Amino acid sequence: MSKARLVITAITVQGLSQAQAARTYGLSEAWVSRLMARYRVDGEAAFEPRSRRPKTAPAATPATTVELIVRLRQDLSAAGLDAGPDTIKWHLTHHHNITVSAATISRHLTKAGLVVPEPKKRPKSSYVKRPRFPAASF
Repeated sequence: MSKARLVITAITVQGLSQAQAARTYGLSEAWVSRLMARYRVDGEAAFEPRSRRPKTAPAATPATTVELIVRLRQDLSAAGLDAGPDTIKWHLTHHHNITVSAATISRHLTKAGLVVPEPKKRPKSSYVKRPRFPAASF
């Protein structure tokens, strides 16, 4: 049984006041008050914890810009030109007056599945670490 269900049951069924329930279960009165207000509005849904995910993402790249990035990638590739993030960034800045970082462009291209992975590259962890200075022989 969740603590929220226990507190709400104690207040509604047992008849405890919110302050008594807060003292009994070691909670703040403010939390119990918010919980009861949520129970009055939402009913049984108040027993489950709500999502902490933000309702909006004001700094997110607009969908129209993401579509433009994907379209530029396809158009540049079809023309046989370089279609990397820096080139797309240049086209967005000079032709569309949109400022987006190369990292953001790269992230959206990867998400759209337009980036071909290059597994030929060695991982950096595979390089042999050699001593910076040769050992002195005394």
